[in-house]
Amino acid sequence: MDAPEQDVGDLDRALADLRGVNRWLGGTRVVLTHLRRMLRRAGAGTHTLLDVATGSADIPLVLARTFSRLEIVATDAHPRTLELARRQVGDHPRIRVDPADALSLPYPDKTFDFALCSTALHHFEPPEAVQVLRELARVARRGIIVNDLHRSPLNLLGAKLLAVTVWRHNRVTRHDGPLSVRRSYTPTEMALLAQAAGLHRGRVYTHLPFRLALVVEW
Repeated sequence: MDAPEQDVGDLDRALADLRGVNRWLGGTRVVLTHLRRMLRRAGAGTHTLLDVATGSADIPLVLARTFSRLEIVATDAHPRTLELARRQVGDHPRIRVDPADALSLPYPDKTFDFALCSTALHHFEPPEAVQVLRELARVARRGIIVNDLHRSPLNLLGAKLLAVTVWRHNRVTRHDGPLSVRRSYTPTEMALLAQAAGLHRGRVYTHLPFRLALVVEW
């Protein structure tokens, strides 16, 4: 899905599958659970959120519908993914779509109240994943949420079953789904990444059926 030469039709279908995964298998729910609590702690007023590696911006759209006082910048590094995200967002008044590299975000320190990264950290090897976490923490004033897959034998089996059933007609998702689980981190590994990034207040949560969330609040 990350390849620059990825066919736009295949990419569109793969992102549609990812929207389904987020909606039905917990990705969106995980973000809502933690962000709701963080917004309560932040108090009244408008708050800003940066979504890194947004895909087709499905989670920002749900967040904007759910939290009327949230303004969102959704970013991705893949040009074609950005086109699809802009198509999904349309002229939404509280969501802007920007190009951005997760390893070097083009924003000053503490630009946003919150920073979010969903189903993307597993695309980075540990040294790069640590850098992504540092960048999220750098641009956020109040906290970050990293929402990703949970690597385990049971979850890999689930991804393989989806690959031969629900995803069988999409060659990209059929390949990338199980691979993403294999490349994902365990709760212990996620905690170690947070420590390496200097996020000593980070806490890792597990969410059924196969999600992890690293949450850091200041």
